[in-house]
Amino acid sequence: MLQCYAPPIWSQLTAPSTDFGGFRTELGATRYIMGWMLQLVIVGSSVIAGLYLTGFLSSTAPPSLDPGKGWWAKEENSSIKVDPSIRPFKIEFSKEAQDDLKRRLQNTRYFESLDGTGWHYGTRADVMRDVVDYWLNEYSWTKQEKIFNQYNHFKTKIEGIDVHFIHVRPKVKEGQKVKPILMVHGWPGSFYEFYKIIPLLTDPTSHGGTEDDVFEVICPSMSGFGFSEAPHRPGFSPRALARIFHTLMHERLRFDSYYVQGGDFGASIVEAMALYFPESVRGHHSNFMAVSPPLLPLRLLIGNFFPEWSYPRIEDRRFFSPVSKMLGTLLQETGYSHIQGTKPDTIGHSLTDSPVGLAAYILEKFVSSTNSDNVNYRDGRLTEKFEMDDLLNNIMVYWISGSVTSTLRYYKELAGSFGEMIELGSVPIAVPTGYAAFPNDGLRTPEHWMPYRYTNIISYTAMPRGGHFAALEEPMLLAEDLRNFSRGVEEFWRKENGGRSEDIHS
Repeated sequence: MLQCYAPPIWSQLTAPSTDFGGFRTELGATRYIMGWMLQLVIVGSSVIAGLYLTGFLSSTAPPSLDPGKGWWAKEENSSIKVDPSIRPFKIEFSKEAQDDLKRRLQNTRYFESLDGTGWHYGTRADVMRDVVDYWLNEYSWTKQEKIFNQYNHFKTKIEGIDVHFIHVRPKVKEGQKVKPILMVHGWPGSFYEFYKIIPLLTDPTSHGGTEDDVFEVICPSMSGFGFSEAPHRPGFSPRALARIFHTLMHERLRFDSYYVQGGDFGASIVEAMALYFPESVRGHHSNFMAVSPPLLPLRLLIGNFFPEWSYPRIEDRRFFSPVSKMLGTLLQETGYSHIQGTKPDTIGHSLTDSPVGLAAYILEKFVSSTNSDNVNYRDGRLTEKFEMDDLLNNIMVYWISGSVTSTLRYYKELAGSFGEMIELGSVPIAVPTGYAAFPNDGLRTPEHWMPYRYTNIISYTAMPRGGHFAALEEPMLLAEDLRNFSRGVEEFWRKENGGRSEDIHS
């Protein structure tokens, strides 16, 4: 039986005490004042951020759409000739490394969790004891290694660093058209997020689709994530990754035209690809989308008092209203991003050295990002939507590769390129676009905001369930949405080409 912890911290701060005697009166008044001060800080900050996002406080100079060039190797000379070959790769975890992991898990030091607090204080020690017990006694690397390597893995050198990716080609009939698609993960995810959706896309007729729905799937690891080499110098940004992944698709794999899909960081990367390389990106699909319409602060303020008028969809009203709840949740759940956006290497030491520390840090995001209500439960409802093997496989990508610190640095690099991203956010995107809005994700764009950014909207799907890690949590829903989206895109291009169809596979 799940034990639910009802009163969230936010409500405790903002609710005055009903006891008017002595100390409790002072405590209640103090809590009340602190709560209102906190709300004023949040609302004030959001207004300033909104003014910046909508251009009132930012530069009016038109942003450059030049994708630029980059060199991220240890060697300084960018004129070094890069080997364009694609090399097979296999995920392995040596017996010595397995024994080392086992020793570290067995020697973990635990603390005592607070009763009745759910996950409001973070990852619970008693839950981590259960996770470690499973990791030691039930999780089989021999079995999982075969699962990891069921798809073909490769590496290739781009801009001086190795890029890891999996490439799954479907079995097709002669003359059957295939749609290549690049699918990009975020943090703290990995390419493994897509393992459950890949067969739905490459073998659609076995999973409710048609022969016209077949995809060829390419899932890279972001640079510095998992088995992709980390940049060896600062300044890495979504533009750099967009350029690298376009090189992968266009120059290494020789696709003249291809689809892109992403969530979390992956969403910003594939959006940048649609912005910088519209001649190659045939369709742009996202399950994590941010659009800042004009007068955003005013819209949020009006929506707070008149939600039915501001948000036609009930799902949007639940997300945006009241604003204090939305911003309060945002404040509580994004502390990690400030740490990673300022001093990522500091926490990187502990996460690189301790498998339990790494697992606790990552699993906390799978709890709160899947559904913010999960923090009210002792077990975080971790295995309600995910299998423990899948959760540990994602963690093992970070542990085996020792890459967690370089993944955290991406937040600091984002902070350095924030102005550029804001400016580019005002540039319209003409590539056919689709959005799958999962109700429990931490970011949401109402359908009537999308035309402020996208000029060719093919689909907008208000999903019935699901959260941040959509491909792993709800692979069938996401796959079906991708099929419907791609049908719409193909129809769009047929009309654009005067009714003619075209083969998009190189």
